Amino acid sequence: MPTVSVRLAEEEKAQLDHVAELLEQDRSTTMRQALSEGVETLRTRHAVERYQSGDVSVNEAARLAGVSIAEWLELAGERGLTTQLSESDLTFDADRAREL
Repeated sequence: MPTVSVRLAEEEKAQLDHVAELLEQDRSTTMRQALSEGVETLRTRHAVERYQSGDVSVNEAARLAGVSIAEWLELAGERGLTTQLSESDLTFDADRAREL
């Protein structure tokens, strides 16, 4: 596993150590978990922004978010996202999602 260094402010390090203590795990494990969840959040936010602006389709938004089409449709529904697609496009995407 490669090593990556990061500089943190004292307050950020204290917060990280506090969370690690709460989760009863070491700092490295907590950092890996926070990075993983943070990257997932950033990918999803980017996909939502691109989808809402009409720049990308359902398929592309799902790819950008790193999820399946079915997961994207569920996420979009939970967030009340409106689609730029026609009814036939939605039907096609829903059928494809069911096949997965």
